[in-house]
Amino acid sequence: MGWAHQDKTAIVGIGATDYYLRGKSWPRTINDMAGEAILKACADAGISIKDVDGFAYYSTAGAGYLDKFDTASLMETLGIPHVGFSATLTSGGGGASGAAGLATAGLMNEDCKYCVTVMALQQLPQHRLGVVVGAAAPNPENSFLQPSGLVGPGYLMSVLARRHMHLYGTRREAFKEIVQATREHALNRPKAIRNKPLEDEEYWSQPMLADPLCRLDFCLETDGAVAFITTTTERAKDCKHPPALIHGAAHGGTRNWGRAFAWMGMQDPDFASSGHKFVADRLWEQTGLTAKDMSCAQIYDHFSCMVLMQLEDYGFCEKGEGNDYVLSGAIRYANRDTVEGAVPVNTHGGNLNEAYIIGLTHVAEAVEQIRGTAINQIEDCEFALSTGGPASLPVSGLILRRA
Repeated sequence: MGWAHQDKTAIVGIGATDYYLRGKSWPRTINDMAGEAILKACADAGISIKDVDGFAYYSTAGAGYLDKFDTASLMETLGIPHVGFSATLTSGGGGASGAAGLATAGLMNEDCKYCVTVMALQQLPQHRLGVVVGAAAPNPENSFLQPSGLVGPGYLMSVLARRHMHLYGTRREAFKEIVQATREHALNRPKAIRNKPLEDEEYWSQPMLADPLCRLDFCLETDGAVAFITTTTERAKDCKHPPALIHGAAHGGTRNWGRAFAWMGMQDPDFASSGHKFVADRLWEQTGLTAKDMSCAQIYDHFSCMVLMQLEDYGFCEKGEGNDYVLSGAIRYANRDTVEGAVPVNTHGGNLNEAYIIGLTHVAEAVEQIRGTAINQIEDCEFALSTGGPASLPVSGLILRRA
């Protein structure tokens, strides 16, 4: 059954600040960076900030988990006269792509006309996302995780990666290929933090942070902000750029995935997965499409191993075949016309190489690809997938279509 709101809304504006290494954005503030990204998104759409009357957040309106966005404060800062819609998806980075679906809900209900989604991240020296579990107050879950050395997302993900290796014979070479392929995509991007070639020797020499994941298997820790603007397809006709139609949007998940890597109560095959299978199936049911129809895939890559597991959950390859699919070169932009079944992944470099702004760089790149203005442009890009998570529920997926 098709999605009732298919192609009725579109992303019409994207904006971003510069990207900074963790802690280097000071003395800027969260609101300063969020405001810049929003104003740039408005300029990109060709609308006034005074036209904005909706906010669709995710991560429970968390600004990088370390602060909170406040609609009233952003309105005062930016001069927005009124809003008719302000809502958020719960959980964390899993909602990055699903926020476009939340914006669609507000637009289809006629609560707003132009809806902003924004994420900003600023990690001051005393704030480190990499060890958030270890720094948290003890609770029934943390009392198990903290003494086990599972003090942050990467350490928790490493357990899922090791299980995948045990069940399916996955090798670290596949993780290396994900890091190297997406690094290759970042080489010509001036804003990318990691934009130097990555040879095998450099990858293998990296310190092991959480076996089997080395330092380069972990995403960047960066500061900055990204925003996008969603409106109806009818209004999009008056905007500056061709619209990126929202062809499918889904968020959620199953109880077995639940709190994800912060729980460790999943049974196989959920344990060695990205938790996206439920959302992926909903997207394909909504749209009548499959992974083979995607021109590119912007896959949330906070850790390299979870890209491989998402490729399986979305059906780019069968469960347990991610190792061979990745090692075939199928995710490289350069191989898009030469490797069977190839779909370029994270053509902007992703969280691993460009910047980690909790997923919104992926949505921005999907929009650029649909517009035909991306740096590593896919010829005749018709459908672009963007994902949010793996994380505690909800996780999400978004399919954008060329008008």
